[in-house]
Amino acid sequence: MMSDVVIDYEKEHYPIGKPTVAQMIQLSLDEKNMSQKQLATEIGVSPSRISDYVSDRAEPTQKIARLLCVTLGITPAAMLGY
Repeated sequence: MMSDVVIDYEKEHYPIGKPTVAQMIQLSLDEKNMSQKQLATEIGVSPSRISDYVSDRAEPTQKIARLLCVTLGITPAAMLGY
């Protein structure tokens, strides 16, 4: 079928990589219409720390990653890159 050809072509020439932790956090914030400041307050960190995560300047600790998963609805497997 033609659709199979298109799918195979796109997979080869335009692969979609796994999102980074920063991208997952930002996407989840957008989906929940939540600000970085609101997220920071909810999980007990500073807004600048959330900014560091979203801008990919820092990786969350395991404890914070767990809180992000619960608060934002991100699966632990996705957070770990699986």
